[in-house]
Amino acid sequence: MKIIEVETLPPDDSQPLVLMIGKFDGVHKGHQKVLETAQIYKQKEEILAVMSFSEHPLWILTDDVTYKEKLTPEPEKIRFLQEFGVQRYYRISFTKEDANLSAKTFILEQIASLNVKRIIVGEGFVFGKGREAGIEELSAYCKMLNIQVMVVPLETENGAEVSSSLIRTFIRNGEIKETNALLYRPFTITGTVVGGQALGRKLGFPTANMELTEAYVLPKPGIYVGQATVDANLKKWDVLISAGYRPTVNGAHYLIEVHFLNFNDDLYGRKITVSFLHYLRDEIKFQGLDPLIEQMKKDKLEAGKILQLINGNDVQ
Repeated sequence: MKIIEVETLPPDDSQPLVLMIGKFDGVHKGHQKVLETAQIYKQKEEILAVMSFSEHPLWILTDDVTYKEKLTPEPEKIRFLQEFGVQRYYRISFTKEDANLSAKTFILEQIASLNVKRIIVGEGFVFGKGREAGIEELSAYCKMLNIQVMVVPLETENGAEVSSSLIRTFIRNGEIKETNALLYRPFTITGTVVGGQALGRKLGFPTANMELTEAYVLPKPGIYVGQATVDANLKKWDVLISAGYRPTVNGAHYLIEVHFLNFNDDLYGRKITVSFLHYLRDEIKFQGLDPLIEQMKKDKLEAGKILQLINGNDVQ
């Protein structure tokens, strides 16, 4: 995929494009429908392109940290888009000045510099200063440039509109089944394994402490069942995941710790990607370490049963 930085205007380009515009955070079922539609209607000489933002516009405008946190950090988003056949990624480094750009100027100046044959967006698409314009305005401005606009109906799940905002809410509530249904894949977090207090090892449950590589949407504190990959290896290992503040040992900061059920190699300094598959239980403050150890044994047994249902693996 060719990544093109857009600071003022996209560079002039004669390559015929089918262009999709949006944040694409999560590359969820709704986004996937847009991407699949683009693939269907792309002509032989055209290529698929996405125009998106380096950061969520509301993070830049409001400094609200909840908008800094992502479902899919940009490197992951680009990888998913590439899997759907996207060949060009126009990366807008969004600023507060960009927020004042009118919808008309965006189309007649920004988009006009490209050889766009059709723009494909979701039904709820809005753009321009103060979200001033929608599909009707987009169609009118694009008509001036002889660009076809195609609108993809909203995707719904159990009567609710599929959106990045809804998925964030599910993750923060620990609703992993609902999250994964809307993503159409497991929610994942990637980090580097760093040293900790080695308390888990002393308790008989060694854990890999994750230093996250990006600002992810953080799951509700609790114990999860999942799977993990190590470095670039695609093999999946069964894991228990502790996400939260470790109240039994008076933890001060949110931490994700991963206990591998069937993998014993040294993990320090290695990159792991953890998939959340099932919310097992809430985080509990135990009265001492012995009750904690007993609960961890129960968690491991329960995780084994759940993972056997998911993938048939035997948990040791």
